[in-house]
Amino acid sequence: MAFFSVKNLKVHFPVRGGWFGRSQDVIKAVDDVSFDIEHGQTLGLVGESGSGKSTVSRALLKLLRPTSGQAFYDDREILSLGEREFRPLRKDLQMIFQDPIGSLNPRMKVGAIVDEPLSIHFRSLTRDERQETVANLLKKVGLPADAAGRYPHEFSGGQRQRIGIARALAVQPKFLICDEPVSALDVSVQAQILNLLKDLQDEFKLTYLFIAHDLAVVRHMSDHIAVMHLGKLVEQGPADALCEAPQHEYTRKLLAAVPA
Repeated sequence: MAFFSVKNLKVHFPVRGGWFGRSQDVIKAVDDVSFDIEHGQTLGLVGESGSGKSTVSRALLKLLRPTSGQAFYDDREILSLGEREFRPLRKDLQMIFQDPIGSLNPRMKVGAIVDEPLSIHFRSLTRDERQETVANLLKKVGLPADAAGRYPHEFSGGQRQRIGIARALAVQPKFLICDEPVSALDVSVQAQILNLLKDLQDEFKLTYLFIAHDLAVVRHMSDHIAVMHLGKLVEQGPADALCEAPQHEYTRKLLAAVPA
């Protein structure tokens, strides 16, 4: 079995109405999605806004409840686990969010933001050891030495995304979900963050689920690509092969939208 494997994932939301708020319909945000990711590789999940990409990511990390389906991490089924059983796995399975400013506590200094997961998952570390780890992580992602003592609003969008990456790396994860990590950034900054993610993947042997609506970005980052449309996977395969000879009409439309 693959390092991370998703089988027949469904996330349906009831639409309620009438006098008693009874379910009258259902929105199939994710409908029977399956894919595999090998260790150390990147699967790019691409599709337009509303296609279900982010819902997949949140279901896999149990941030919302899937309707049905399974997800296997290192041969262990994780979606059926209770929170107490799943909590130790949260340090292995981390997410980098689309909106860096929205995912960072504005009242906490950067050092405290990166230190928080360390204090939760590595309680044996002393305060000095955690501070040293935080300093090393901030340096690793290309932030200045004084970053730990500053607040998120004092940084640019690209720098705030680097803070989010440092926080995700703090707990030494093995699997990272990158949910539209560059879509909120200027084009000039996007390449820097993408190259940083690739360098970190090589250094720490990370496995990525990389989510984006830009097929050119996904192709640059991914070994394999899965294309989502209206909650379903309509096509998947090796990145170069899929982009050079797409089989589904929707994939061809995504390719046509890529600037020449």
